[in-house]
Amino acid sequence: MLLVLGALTAVGAFSFDMYLPSFPEMARDLDATTSAIQLTLTACLVGMAFGNLFVGPLSDRYGRKRPAMIATAAYALSSLGCVLATNVESLTVIRLVQGLSAGAGTVLARSVVRDLYSGDEAARFFSRLSLVFGLAPILAPTLGALLLKFTSWRGVFVFLTGLGVALLLVTWRGLPETLPVERRRSGGFGEFAAGARLVATDRIFLGYTLAGGLTFAALFAYLSSSSFVLQDVFGVSPQTYGLIFGINSLGLVLAGQLNARLVGRHTPRRLLFSALIAGLGATSLALVGSGLSAAVLVIPMLFFYISCIGMIMPNGFALGLERHPATAGTAAALMGAMQSAIGLLAAPLVGAFGAASGVPMAAVMCGFASLALVVTTAMTRKGPLLA
Repeated sequence: MLLVLGALTAVGAFSFDMYLPSFPEMARDLDATTSAIQLTLTACLVGMAFGNLFVGPLSDRYGRKRPAMIATAAYALSSLGCVLATNVESLTVIRLVQGLSAGAGTVLARSVVRDLYSGDEAARFFSRLSLVFGLAPILAPTLGALLLKFTSWRGVFVFLTGLGVALLLVTWRGLPETLPVERRRSGGFGEFAAGARLVATDRIFLGYTLAGGLTFAALFAYLSSSSFVLQDVFGVSPQTYGLIFGINSLGLVLAGQLNARLVGRHTPRRLLFSALIAGLGATSLALVGSGLSAAVLVIPMLFFYISCIGMIMPNGFALGLERHPATAGTAAALMGAMQSAIGLLAAPLVGAFGAASGVPMAAVMCGFASLALVVTTAMTRKGPLLA
């Protein structure tokens, strides 16, 4: 179960991370600007947002397995479409479809976890899950950089096509149905709208959702810009960039496993806010380092911030989804869609100031990290901050 759910979640990370080292080559090959290439990443995120909204409520009505199989088949086909794209405009449209299917896998995995676990156990399982899906951002850019030594950026999407086919087989054989018929919501749009309204008006649920959403926006600023900043500004090779990216992702995995051990000794809320505070400190120092053009400070602080995400995300998921067990799919859908929508703000903000230095990336990351701490504190406060 852990491996299957990790694979469903990891497909989104592979979609984002594996082609990042290809950005400069793609810009040259497709005769496109840096902003246009970054837009292909944004399109995938838009697709993920709508994939969350569409599949989550359907899974509350029809179960988890059937939608998961349809989504993985769509992912394989859209990845093949990326291979065949002839210009950046068509690639952007196909990436939108690829994001739709990847977002469906993510929300279904979260729904399955909520079907099976709650409270500390859910936080612990989400943390264990990071061990599996955290391997994707470690392997993806490194593998993408290695593929570039033997093929073009299109070879990356050939690999993703094969990944989609393999995931379809894994889902078919290894994912049981976790939502029995008697627990499914059989009503139509009216029942869905009532459930969605209940979830969307829950202030505390929204607070924990924003914790993840604003953190994801900071992460997305890193994803969309780090390739240009580290390679063009600091002069690292594509292979070195892949190595740095992989080490940063390893920090996320290790922090997730640490979180799993700490849950039970400390509340998920305490762990969440400790990570939010530490993440703000890391992005602040990264901003200082970018202003000084000091890679020796920027690169370690990026590692530290990405590590903090390994504690922010699982605790935020668990605390938010715990409040709505009867509509887990809808709650997971709204959580994923809102987080993806907030993440959309990051790439245009960084792109508006260009990639001539690391300051725009670090400034956007620091701004979203600040908002995450402030907004989550205001919306979820019921007692002491670290209670």
